[in-house]
Amino acid sequence: MNIWDKFKAKYATFDTSGQLITILFFITLFGWILSSVYEPAYMQLVLPNGFLPALLQPWSWITYGFLHEDLWHFIGNAFGIYIAGRYVLNIFKGRQLLSLFFLGVLAGSISFILATGLMPGFFKGGSMIGASAGVFALIFFACFYFPESEYRLIFVNIKLKYFAYFFLASNLAMVILQLNTGGSLAHLAGAGVGYYTALRMKEGIDILEGFAKIGDYFTSLFKSTSNSTKSERKAKMKTVYKGNNKASKSAAAKSTDQVKVDSILDKISSSGYESLSKAEKDYLFKAGKD
Repeated sequence: MNIWDKFKAKYATFDTSGQLITILFFITLFGWILSSVYEPAYMQLVLPNGFLPALLQPWSWITYGFLHEDLWHFIGNAFGIYIAGRYVLNIFKGRQLLSLFFLGVLAGSISFILATGLMPGFFKGGSMIGASAGVFALIFFACFYFPESEYRLIFVNIKLKYFAYFFLASNLAMVILQLNTGGSLAHLAGAGVGYYTALRMKEGIDILEGFAKIGDYFTSLFKSTSNSTKSERKAKMKTVYKGNNKASKSAAAKSTDQVKVDSILDKISSSGYESLSKAEKDYLFKAGKD
């Protein structure tokens, strides 16, 4: 097994948040190399300020979120993805985490473009890079979907909702004091996406599913024709049995499972994730993988 095969095997063992961090790292590294070799090409990936430059560079509305200024910038965002991912992936699927991340990145770019285009004197900054808007979407989702859950910070357990309040207050202060105004506004836009998504999800409305299907479509474009042909052949070779009774039993089992999941989610909403028993946490984890 060569180095590439070993890397692919290791990458396959990561959960979605780990895979996202890995991709961010290598694209960030590529960006650093590109900027030192040919900066005009690198600037095509950076989000410019103002309406016209951003409209002429629409791909940068997403690509900016995969670049970072330095190693500490990357580490901060990677840590945020890792922590938020622990909560999100315990219940939801990886495609939902990625959808939320990309929505946060897109919200951040739109807010930056609007702010620098409408109020260039107040929202200063020539360009923007960083995954922070997507990371804030994940963090605020976790903080408001599991508000009573706790995270141990050094020697103290702090409820997630208080982390959200701190990030909200600090970024509002930075906007008011005109410190990284464009970037802070993008953080707040991502936070708004995470907050709204958490509220809707707690109401039982999965607003991420539509975006996840878009992602599934683009992913399917990279699947080889041979794989599709094999799948079709396998589908044709399936033996069909009289399965009305079996199908009804399966549907009944799924309905029972959903009722149990809903009751656990209600318990999280009222008392926090930490109020769950180990059996309930394991059940949710398994349900999220199915």
